Amino acid sequence: MTQAPNKSKLIRVLIADDSSVMRAALSRMIESDPEIQVVGYAVDGVDVLAQTKALDPDVVTLDIEMPRMNGLEALARIMAESPRPIIMLSSLTRQGTQSTFEALERGAFDFIPKPGADASNGIFDIRNDLLAKIKNAAHAPWPQGGPPARKAPARAASNLSAQVQTLPAIVAIGTSTGGPKALQEVLSQLPAQLPTGVLIVQHMPVGFTAQFADRLNHLCAVAVHEVKREETIEPGTVYIAPAGLHMTVSRSGAQYRIQLSKSPAGTLHTPSVDVLMHSVARVYGSQAMGVILTGMGSDGAQGMKAIRDAGGWTIGQDAESCAVYGMPRSAAEMDALSRVAPLSRIAAEIMAAVAPRSNTAAAGSLVRGAR
Repeated sequence: MTQAPNKSKLIRVLIADDSSVMRAALSRMIESDPEIQVVGYAVDGVDVLAQTKALDPDVVTLDIEMPRMNGLEALARIMAESPRPIIMLSSLTRQGTQSTFEALERGAFDFIPKPGADASNGIFDIRNDLLAKIKNAAHAPWPQGGPPARKAPARAASNLSAQVQTLPAIVAIGTSTGGPKALQEVLSQLPAQLPTGVLIVQHMPVGFTAQFADRLNHLCAVAVHEVKREETIEPGTVYIAPAGLHMTVSRSGAQYRIQLSKSPAGTLHTPSVDVLMHSVARVYGSQAMGVILTGMGSDGAQGMKAIRDAGGWTIGQDAESCAVYGMPRSAAEMDALSRVAPLSRIAAEIMAAVAPRSNTAAAGSLVRGAR
């Protein structure tokens, strides 16, 4: 006989959406999981403030576009008055994606793309992702910090460079839940003269990565863009893998190039952190550096192990600073990490590893200039 769930331990969710169709669909999806209970509904931004105070839910799903008070304003009020994990529902319009990243910066835990009103079947395509994010939100450390602080460029840790056996020629970063905020903190501390390129896989729905890259490009000294086609990897440039395509690297003589492909098929995530890092390990060997940041699941653990086994340097974000300690934990359990560091130190760890390469390049420039 199946044991009935303990109602006192159910994850309590408040749904805020002005569409009755969406409220009903979300309710059916959420309550299909025996560990989660819908405790109430809100139809606009003002209503969600009142319902949050009255019902004290563990997690709130919050539509961005609502009457009387939009989701961004309601988010700011909730985070100021009764903070808790909030999952935003965002449209795939340009304005919708911009609002999504603003919501993440204001403290939202994560987001789910919202199907159009005519996509009655597509509404349920988000079910598994929504349930996983609700569970991770309910169990995440809370409250989490506010927007990433503007920080001075990272200074290399003096005690680290001596431990790196081979200077990295590339930095590969993988992340998922909590990644947009974590990447902003890390990348905003890297200098424009970074001596290597940086390759990033951030799990994100199709339609959001281009706007995400554009936002980072305006906030960071390094150049950031979404990869759209095969291109040569340049120092001081950050390359974001597009949602829906795997990103790998190849070498032709002295040139290293990025390639995009739908292969391999059947991976849990596309792009996959593992696919990227296995490729980096094969092509760069001991000159590869892998970084695994906050995220649910285990994507990237095997790729990080491949980099370390090839003689490269690997860093994992620590449990305390992760929104979700899933991907770094999986890498740690596989003995795939050379070092563990809090998010606030990741940029310094990167600089400590690659800074000697910058010094070498500068010295070479001086020698060439003297001839």
